[in-house]
Amino acid sequence: MKKIKRALISVSDKKNLKPLLSLLKKFKIEIISSGGTYKEIKRLKYTCTEVSDYTGSPEILGGRVKTLHPKIHAGILNKRNDKSHYRDLINNNYDNIDLVIVNFYPFEETLKNTSNHKKIIENIDVGGPTMVRAAAKNYNDVAVITSSSQYEELMNELIKFNGSTSLDFRQKMSQIAFTETAYYDALISNYFNKITNNDFPEKKIIYGNLVERLRYGENPHQQSAIYSKNKALDITQLHGKQLSYNNYNDIFAALTISKSLPKNSGVAIIKHANPCGVSALKDPVECYKSALACDPVSAFGGIVSCNFKVNKKLALELQKLFLEVIIGNNFDAEALKILRKKKNLRLIDASKFYPNEVLKFISTNQDILTQSEDNKVFTKKDFKVVSKKKPSKSQFDNLIFALNVCRYVKSNAIVLASNKTTIGIGSGQPSRLDSCQIAIDKMKKFTNPTSDVVAASDAFFPFVDGIEKLIQSGVKAVIQPSGSINDKEIIKFANETNTVLVFSKTRHFRH
Repeated sequence: MKKIKRALISVSDKKNLKPLLSLLKKFKIEIISSGGTYKEIKRLKYTCTEVSDYTGSPEILGGRVKTLHPKIHAGILNKRNDKSHYRDLINNNYDNIDLVIVNFYPFEETLKNTSNHKKIIENIDVGGPTMVRAAAKNYNDVAVITSSSQYEELMNELIKFNGSTSLDFRQKMSQIAFTETAYYDALISNYFNKITNNDFPEKKIIYGNLVERLRYGENPHQQSAIYSKNKALDITQLHGKQLSYNNYNDIFAALTISKSLPKNSGVAIIKHANPCGVSALKDPVECYKSALACDPVSAFGGIVSCNFKVNKKLALELQKLFLEVIIGNNFDAEALKILRKKKNLRLIDASKFYPNEVLKFISTNQDILTQSEDNKVFTKKDFKVVSKKKPSKSQFDNLIFALNVCRYVKSNAIVLASNKTTIGIGSGQPSRLDSCQIAIDKMKKFTNPTSDVVAASDAFFPFVDGIEKLIQSGVKAVIQPSGSINDKEIIKFANETNTVLVFSKTRHFRH
C-alpha cells in the first residue's frame, strides 16, 4: 500500500471533480494544480496550491511551460525506497507527489472542429503526457488517473484502503496511462502524416477505440472485437440481436457497394461479403425486387443495404424473406414497426456513414498490408471504346454500373447487368472462365432479361474463350481493363461478332 499525501491535478475535462475533491480533503491530501484546473478547484471552494507557487517558477510562454519543472517531475519519478533518490529530494527541498490526475488538451476534438493548423498545434499537450508517462513509469509508488471515468474506481480504492492505493490498482492505471499517451501521440503522428500527404511513413501507427467485444470471430473458437478511430461507429443498430464478426464484415462490404451507387438510390444484397444482387433503380421496392431477382437463393440469410430511407411499402417486402441484417439511411416509423416484429433481425441506420479516404488493413502474424480503398468515381473519360460498334448511352451507363459492382466482387469477378441491375454474378474463382460460366448460369436460372445484357470483368481476359462464352450467352457489350498481350485478339473477336467492347484504364481486383 502507498499512502497518498500529495496529488497533482491538471485536467482539460473538469467534470465530476467535486466528489473527488471532497474525498481527497477527507484524507487530508494536499492538492497542487495549475491554470484552469486551479481556478475550478478554487471555484468549488477547495484548498489548492498553484503549481507556480509550489515550484517558485511562474508560468511562461503563454502557459506552454507550467508543470515542466524538476520539482514536479522529481516528486513523481523518485523511487521511494532508493536512498540516493531520497537524498536528492532532501538536498533540493523537493516533496513526493503520490497521485497524478491528468487528462490532455482535447486534440482529437480540435481536429473534428477546425482545420486551423495554428489552433490544432496549440492543442498538442506537452506537460500533461509528460507527467502521465512519469507517473506511469513509477507506478510502484505513484498512482496515475487519465480520465474522469476512472474517478469512481479511484475513490473506491481510497475508501477501501483508508487513503492509500494498492499495487494492483497502480499497475492497472499505469497500463491504461501508457495506452492513453500512445493513442494521443498516434493522433498527432497521423495528423502530420495527413497534412504532408504521407500515407506510408517509415513507422505506421494504428490506433482505435474499443467499440465492442464480440461474442466470437468468424468461428466460435476465435476471439474478436471491433475498434473505431472514433468513439463510436458511424452506423447505429436500431433493433435485433448482437452483431457478430461476420455480420460486421458483411455490413461493411454492403455499405461499400451501396454507398457507391447514386445518392439516395440503390440496393445491394450481400452474402459472405460478396454481392448476390445489386440494383440502382430509383423506385425503392422495384430496386429491391430487381436486386433480389439476381440470385434469390443466395440472398436467403443475407444482408440488404438500401442507400435510402426504408419506408413501409419496402418493409412489407423485406419482411417476407429471412435476412440477418437490413441497412438503410434510417427507417420511417411504420417500417420499424413492421420489421421489429422479427426479434433477431438486425436493423442498422447508416445515414451517417460516408465512405472516405482511410486506408484498409489486413494482417498475418506480425505483418500488415495496407492500401487505399478502390473508391474511384468513374466517368466516361476513364474508358475507351475499342470496338467498331459503339455503345448506346444506355449500354454505356450499364457498363459503368456493372464495372462499379464488379470491383466489389471477390476476384476473379464477372458481372452481368441489364437496366442498371445485376442479373448474374460470378465470384471468387481461380479461373476467369469459370466465373463467366457461373454468372451465365445464374442469369439463365433466375432472370429473363428483356433488354441488352452487358458484362464487366475486374481484369482483362487473357484469352478469347472468356469473352466468347459471354457473347454466346447473349451479352451485347463488354467492359474490361486493358493490359493483356492478347488485347488485339479480344478486339478482333468483338468486331467479328459485332459486340461493343470498352476498355477501362484501371484494373479492379478484390482479393
